[in-house]
Amino acid sequence: VCFAMKVWLPSASARTRSYSNAPDRPPAPERAKTRTGAGFLPDNTPDWKPDMTTGPSLPLFFKDPQPVAQATHGSVRVRNGDMAFAANSSCGPVTLGEFAHVCRDYPILFAASTAAPVALWGLDRDNLFVSGGLWDTRAYIPAYVRRYPFTTVRLDDDKGFALVVDGGSDRIMQGGDEGVPLFEGDKPSDYTKRLMQFCEQFHADALGTEAFSRALMEKDVLVERRADITLADGSKAGVNGFRIVDPKRLAALDDATILDWHRRNWLPAIHFHLLSLGRFEDLMERSARMKGASAA
Repeated sequence: VCFAMKVWLPSASARTRSYSNAPDRPPAPERAKTRTGAGFLPDNTPDWKPDMTTGPSLPLFFKDPQPVAQATHGSVRVRNGDMAFAANSSCGPVTLGEFAHVCRDYPILFAASTAAPVALWGLDRDNLFVSGGLWDTRAYIPAYVRRYPFTTVRLDDDKGFALVVDGGSDRIMQGGDEGVPLFEGDKPSDYTKRLMQFCEQFHADALGTEAFSRALMEKDVLVERRADITLADGSKAGVNGFRIVDPKRLAALDDATILDWHRRNWLPAIHFHLLSLGRFEDLMERSARMKGASAA
C-alpha cells in the first residue's frame, strides 16, 4: 500500500511524494495470528517487495533496500547516526498504538486513496522537527523513523517477514570497528536479534493498521479535506491529498459497528485523530519561529 500526499506553495510547482503505509496495534485476539515468524531471505532471492509498498515506489527514506543475508551482509556494521535522513520529509507513517503520543505533536491524517494514517510534521519538504540532524527532544519520534535504516519484506502468503536494510544509508558500513555488527560469525548478533523482535511487532501492527484503514473506507466515515495556511510572514501554504474522520458520519454508524470498533480499541484512536487536527496551528507557529531564527 502506498499513497501520495501533496504539500504545496503557490510560488513553486506542486510536488508529490510517495510514502509507505504504517502499522497499528491489532486487537489482542488477533495478535497471535499475525506473529508467524521472522528471519532472513536466502541468498539470491529473486523477487521481493518492501513491506507496505507497491510497484516501483520505495519506502520512505530508503535509497537502496537490500534483503539481509549473511553471505552479503556478514561484515556489515551499523553505527549510530542522526536524523538528517528525515530532514526533507513532511510526513510519515504512524501506528494506532502511537496515536495517543502522536496527537500531542502532529496532525494525524489519512491518505486519500488508502486511508493509511500519517503524521504531518512539516510544510513543503521541510521537517519542522529536525534541526542540525537532531529531532526535537520535546516531540515524540514515530516508530517508523526509529526503525530506519531497516524495514521488512513480507514472505509468501504473509507467513512472516524477512529483514531489509537500506544499503544507501550512511549508518551502514562494511567492516571496521565502529558501530555494532549485524552478524557474529554466521549467526545474528544480539543487536540484530533485538531488531528482529522490534520488526516482528512492527509487522504485526502493520496488519492491524490495514484492517483499520479498510474499515474506515468501507464504512465511508472519511471526508477529503485540504488545509490552507497563512504563515506569519504572509506567505501561503497548503496541504491536500488527505482525509479526516467526519464526526457526523461516525455518529451515524450502526450499533453493531460501534461495538465492534470499541472492542478493537479503534474508537479512542479516532478521537485522538480528531484531537490532533488542532496541531495545524502549532505547525504554523513552529514554521514562523524557524523562519524568524534563520532570518536573524
